[in-house]
Amino acid sequence: MKNCFLGNSGRKFRYWVLAVGVLLLLTYCACEASGEAGDTGLNLHAGSAVLMDGYTGRILYEKNGFRVLPMASTTKIMTCITALENADSEELVEISAYAASMPDVQLGMTQGEKYLLGDLLLSLMLESHNDTAVAVAEHIGAKIVQSGESGRQVAEAAQRSAEESKELVAAFAGLMNQKAAALGCRDTYFITPNGLDAAEESEDENRKIIEKTHSTTAADLALMMRYCLSGSEKAEEFIQITQTREASFTDHDRQRSFSCINHNRYLDMKEGAVSGKTGFTGKAGYCYVGAVNNNGVFLIVSLLACGWPPAKSLKWQDMNTLVDYGLDNYRCVQVNSIERGNSSYLIDDIPGKGVELVRIQTKVSFEPFSLLLKEDEKVTGSWYLEPKTAWTGEKVGEYRVAVGGMVCRTFPVVICGETVWNDR
Repeated sequence: MKNCFLGNSGRKFRYWVLAVGVLLLLTYCACEASGEAGDTGLNLHAGSAVLMDGYTGRILYEKNGFRVLPMASTTKIMTCITALENADSEELVEISAYAASMPDVQLGMTQGEKYLLGDLLLSLMLESHNDTAVAVAEHIGAKIVQSGESGRQVAEAAQRSAEESKELVAAFAGLMNQKAAALGCRDTYFITPNGLDAAEESEDENRKIIEKTHSTTAADLALMMRYCLSGSEKAEEFIQITQTREASFTDHDRQRSFSCINHNRYLDMKEGAVSGKTGFTGKAGYCYVGAVNNNGVFLIVSLLACGWPPAKSLKWQDMNTLVDYGLDNYRCVQVNSIERGNSSYLIDDIPGKGVELVRIQTKVSFEPFSLLLKEDEKVTGSWYLEPKTAWTGEKVGEYRVAVGGMVCRTFPVVICGETVWNDR
């Protein structure tokens, strides 16, 4: 028998419940898409953002942190560190017509002029000059080409055609991409050294034409900044350049003088601000990557698509929101020791015995390190050993230190004793 007890009002009630359910589902999906953790209540303007533990690279908070987006002049942190690692600051850089033709913002160099590389890096990072970035890229790109297998000579900058200059810039971009890949930046692709929006076509392994854009993710960008500040052998020079408030220099012939002012306002907005780089293009919007070390809490923040004109100050608001969240919720912890001792280990091909389960003496090449923890988080460690034939001094696995299931540091495990015996 048909139940007519609820009548029209019952049907309306069911429709209302269904509508509420749909609304809740859409709200949930929107929250998932934004990437914001529900228990933080952070309200960010950036389309993509990451807060990272500067000591370990662990992501403490992210909003669409793995979304691929253009990154504008934040590109220049990789341009700068690549230049520092592959050239000397006292080297002379000659300016090509192609470099001098770059759009604003520019230093205003002219074809044939020469500058010290160190001065150009100040121009690059303080004022974010686009012509400077290309001049630096060409200079190091020429070194790459000339030192290659072909040993091909490169024309002097003043005599180069635009196509020759572009080839050298591409060689430099290739070096940037190699470094990014080595750092674990899986979704980063550099085309330009200055961050101007760019795209290029290439063939995949199936000979299908694909388009690649100059882009990264907030997670990758934070990793690159971490490397610039603490991973590179040139980290101190990078920090010194990016902390410089003002700089003056001339061309090599002392015919022209230049002054640069650092546009990273955050250096004077937050106690403990270490470094940073701004960026903007029409496609990327306002971008920023920076770091703060306040009472041992070392934080890296990256922001992409953080508003468009006239909303230039939104990135500073987002920086404060994320940095304050990090300072309020995390503390610096020093990890000084881990468990040590013997480990069960499967060694194969023992002479005359075949495969045996044996116990061997191992040691971990451990170095004390710092990391950031919430009050309710714990540090855990796990042994990971590989079945193989190995001898004293050889690596047989690694010891992984994790927080909340995420591995923060790994240390090699090696055999330290010559005696191997049955464990049966």
